[in-house]
Amino acid sequence: MDVSQTKQEHLLALKVMRLTKPTLFTNLPVTCEDRDLPGGLFGELMRDDPSTIKGAETLMLGEMLTLPQNFGNIFLGETFSSYISVHNDSNQVVKDILVKADLQTSSQRLNLSASNSAMTELKPECCIDDVIHHEVKEIGTHILVCAVSYTTQFGEKLYFRKFFKFQVLKPLDVKTKFYNAETDEVFLEAQIQNITTSPMFMEKVSLEPSMMYNVSELNTVTLQDQGVSTFGKMSYLQPMDTRQYLYCLKPKPEYAEKAGVIKGVTVIGKLDIVWKTNLGERGRLQTSQLQRMAPGYGDIRLSMETIPDTVNLEEPFDISCKITNCSERTMDLVLDMCNTSCIHWCGVSGRALGKLSPAASLSLPLTLLSSMQGLQSISGLRLTDSFLKRTYEYDDVAQVCVVCPHNGHLS
Repeated sequence: MDVSQTKQEHLLALKVMRLTKPTLFTNLPVTCEDRDLPGGLFGELMRDDPSTIKGAETLMLGEMLTLPQNFGNIFLGETFSSYISVHNDSNQVVKDILVKADLQTSSQRLNLSASNSAMTELKPECCIDDVIHHEVKEIGTHILVCAVSYTTQFGEKLYFRKFFKFQVLKPLDVKTKFYNAETDEVFLEAQIQNITTSPMFMEKVSLEPSMMYNVSELNTVTLQDQGVSTFGKMSYLQPMDTRQYLYCLKPKPEYAEKAGVIKGVTVIGKLDIVWKTNLGERGRLQTSQLQRMAPGYGDIRLSMETIPDTVNLEEPFDISCKITNCSERTMDLVLDMCNTSCIHWCGVSGRALGKLSPAASLSLPLTLLSSMQGLQSISGLRLTDSFLKRTYEYDDVAQVCVVCPHNGHLS
């Protein structure tokens, strides 16, 4: 902490100290083998040392607490606490004492004083104490400005300030990726890295969705009918370690059928991260609104509703598709089914599906078979709008695993 003082002699003395948790005492154990010259002397000294943990004397971590020896690091999302004391060092009574504490950041100036009223008088050897708290929400240089004004017993008005400069560091590195499913579901992958020098206990990592979506967390597994976190019971994140969280967002029922509305939604929500360090010091970060790239569905969107995971070779199977009009005009659609080298459609190609108004959708059951084993892509569907004579082709709509019915597995 940088301190700059004025050279003028004042009747009052100002002291500012940061309030922070103590740390566990660490010592350097010295040991040797019993057959060496000192024998068991070092072991006896460590066992008699009151700062060591009984039964674990060779561990560097002791059972005693030590007061902070320096200002330490302040990270974004933590609470900055400071103790301010104004002491009357003179032998005269001082009147109308006003203590003001402001925090200057790169973008704003905040008043942190608990009270803005002046104290009537301060007798010799007495002091005014105040504790300020502030949740740090900006990265970079912060300056704590403490100003004291008072009046001497002779009526002279005096004033002085002190400046305390410190840096606020970034504790976490958060990266996000979006995956748009064939349906209106959106998957969010959040990568969170601890870039501090101490481990963190991740108390909560949640996603607050926007008004159009419901969210479900995919960070648990079911064991014995109970949900267990994929990160274990003790959710610690070591320095420079990265953890990945996964969330699934689904449109709310009132928005699910509005294809045009959901298509243009880019704001998904924001992450809320809560952690603890050292002896329970709490920190919290909320990201800004996360935005995805709007999916390019085009005028017509074709998605898969139902499809079997595994089908038999050269045996017909049923699927169900959903066709949605994403344009702002009514379409008159015709469906063509074109066979490929391994996919063969069953039914009449070139049939009319009728008119489809904007934002409307229809379900389309289809039957097909595969002439080849393995993981096959369903392709060959073609929709034509007879109003504009415009054709839309769809390949790799979905994939299905084709097996031989005699052996039940891929050859």
